[in-house]
This record gives sequence, structure tokens and C-alpha cells, in this order.
Amino acid sequence: MQHKIRHFETRPNNRQILLGLVLLFLCFNLFIPPLAYAELSREQKITKAGILRVCIWPDYFSISYKNKKTGQLEGIDIDLSKEFARDLGVEIKYVATHFGIFMHDIEQDKCDLAMFGIGKTEARAKRIDYSEPYLSSGMYGIASKTNPIVSSWESMDQQGVVVCVQKGTYMENAMRSKLRNAELMTVVKHSQRELEVRSGRADVFIADYPYGQKMIKIYDWATLLEPKSPTRQFKYAYAVKKGQPAWLERVNRFVTDIK
Repeated sequence: MQHKIRHFETRPNNRQILLGLVLLFLCFNLFIPPLAYAELSREQKITKAGILRVCIWPDYFSISYKNKKTGQLEGIDIDLSKEFARDLGVEIKYVATHFGIFMHDIEQDKCDLAMFGIGKTEARAKRIDYSEPYLSSGMYGIASKTNPIVSSWESMDQQGVVVCVQKGTYMENAMRSKLRNAELMTVVKHSQRELEVRSGRADVFIADYPYGQKMIKIYDWATLLEPKSPTRQFKYAYAVKKGQPAWLERVNRFVTDIK
């Protein structure tokens, strides 16, 4: 009898089993980093919604450009974003942005990632996470064909010349370090660069290769100033919200695939 009582007391009942399972579940979850849920939920959320939201700048020629004649988006990142959506098995939705606000848009969760040739800079890396680079470009000058002073990249850095750059771009810091004699002008919107040159308030503005090609193909007043010696190559990547290592890894896997 004594043996039976001892055996009965050590045998767990259903309530004890249930309590043990709950405690095991709680202990297991204590060892999962809180961000793991956020990491996994990004791709899960995209799959569940059936939509990949991609921030683009629709005025980036050959990258993510809205053709004014056809009304259609075109460029390498339009093609690649469609391929990424196909990889994920979802539809795509484009969210218009620009370099002045795209980090805010990512932080406010207006898009899942930005795909429009974003130059990697230390300042931006404080607010966003970058994928591995997939493109690179040097710097080029855009001047008016009728400008009597600036006719080449090498003639740009002289007294009396005004060089225009868009604020917050990698060109701003690069030209601030490079110029010794010319004056540097910064503007907020990319279109202001063209206006400053056409009005004569600036002699030249700085762009990358894709945007430089847009200018000489669309505008007959523009001339491309190409450096005789290559300038520093700036790397371009995709951008995601900080604190999402699993999602960043998925984006990087796509970058590896396209390479």
C-alpha cells in the first residue's frame, strides 16, 4: 500500500503536464531575441499581403525612371524589383520617394525596401541598413554648351566657378573635399541643379553616370564633362529599415543571385 501511494504521488496529472508545457514554452521563448519575431515577420507579412512595397525615385534615368512619353516605369531597378517580387511569389507596389525623404519613408514603414541605386555613405548608414553593393559609378559634370568658362571636368575648379550639388548626396561630400577654388552650391531638389545651371547662377552640376546620360539624351543644351582620370567609384545598394537582419539577409541573397 505504501508503495502504491508513493507511485501515485510521483505520477503527474493532466494539470501538471499542461503547466510543464507552458513553462517549457516560456523558457524556450526567453532565449529567442525579441527582434527575431520582427526579422521573420517582414517576409511573412509580405507573403501574407501578397505585395512587395518598393520605394523608388521615378526620375532616375535608366535606374527607376518614369518615361514621360509612355507613362511607364523603366530602368535596371524596375526590372530587378520585379524579379525580386517574383522570387518572393508576390505582386509589386511602387512608392514614389526621392533622396531627400527616402530614409524617413523607410523608417515610417511606407515601403519594405528602397531599390533605386542608393549611394552608400556613412551618414546614411546611421539610419538605414544597406544590402551588398550591386552597381557603382564615378562622378560627371553637366554644363551648358554655351558656358564660356567650364568646358571640361579639369577646368571646373577655378575662381568664379559655381559648382552645384544636391544636398545629402555623396557628391556633396566628395566635391566639398575636392574643390579648392570653385564655390560649392547645394540645393534640396535634384531638379534645382538643372535650373541653377540653365539660369547661369551655377556653371556646372555634379551627377552620376545614369543621370548624366539622361541629361545629354533629353536636353540639347547640356554637355557631359567626363574626367580624364576616373573619379572615385561610389557603390550603390538597396536599403532596408534598421534592425531586420533576416530581411537584410534575404535581400542580400537576391543581390548575390542577380550578380
